[in-house]
Amino acid sequence: MSSKVETIERFILDSQPDYARGEFTNLLYDIALAAKIISHKTNRAGLTDILGEVGAVNVQGENQQKLDVYADDVIFRMCDHTGRLCAMASEEKEEMIAIPEQFKKGSYILVYDPLDGSSNIDVNVSIGTVFGIYRCRDWEHRGRLEDILQAPRRLVGAGYVLYGASTILVYSTGNGVHGFTLNPELGEFLLSHEYMRFPEPPTYYSVNHAYFERWAPETQEFLRWLQGRRGDDAPKLSSRYIGSLVADFHRNLLRGGIFCYPGELDKPNGKIRLLYEAGPLAFLAEQAGGYASTGTGSILDVEPTELHQRTPFFVGNRSLVYKAESFIQAGKQGG
Repeated sequence: MSSKVETIERFILDSQPDYARGEFTNLLYDIALAAKIISHKTNRAGLTDILGEVGAVNVQGENQQKLDVYADDVIFRMCDHTGRLCAMASEEKEEMIAIPEQFKKGSYILVYDPLDGSSNIDVNVSIGTVFGIYRCRDWEHRGRLEDILQAPRRLVGAGYVLYGASTILVYSTGNGVHGFTLNPELGEFLLSHEYMRFPEPPTYYSVNHAYFERWAPETQEFLRWLQGRRGDDAPKLSSRYIGSLVADFHRNLLRGGIFCYPGELDKPNGKIRLLYEAGPLAFLAEQAGGYASTGTGSILDVEPTELHQRTPFFVGNRSLVYKAESFIQAGKQGG
């Protein structure tokens, strides 16, 4: 916990280089303000008509929740007119989001999952927003799909917002990972966690055991190792799985551990979306001393070919993710 009283705006301003033009800084301000608006709505979810489904299905084949639509609209309207972006991509939209012609084109791309785990809000489980920021690669156009389809290694910033017992915004621009807790009385995000790191030794592993029979044998063997049922070097970990990606990642970042969402025998690419879920969290993990993998290599090096591309996802303490890779690679090599 930080002993300083410092707002996120002041922290961002103090962190920017001397030659900065303010475009990137103001984009981070926009995201923080959107998070405050979404937080206010989620905190009143049981008191207003914002729970449940809207009766539509999104591009992922999932029933859209009212809060999904609300959060998606807040982020879009906060960022579409500012002149800081050349394009956006959202989990809730089938196509990339072009910046309207009447607005100035900016230098950055914003990719985001507006509200991961929103189906959990009805039972008061933590949910979250995930975002990533890229530089626009083509200065002659207002933003094309090619600009968005960049490997996560090229991210210039990433973060998430966790809406739970308190609201915390965690982000990195390549100089460590920092967390800011929303003070509801002041309406300000205040620095609460500076230079966050995955602690050693790790404490938890997070995986949905119900899918065990759907996994390849090498993935099953890795889970047995996590449980301490295989190998003399097995860790002593406890199982914790919320089913809300941001909440599981955040807990493991604070306590140490690994989150696993492997591919399945009939769905080898898994469920987690590369561009706006796995990529940003992988960026944060490496900045916090951790690692994120597909099971065969770094998430950060995967070149996306589709907007809503999925990937197997292992993220957390470096030693645990490396162990996942060793099991999976050994299995693919036949032993």
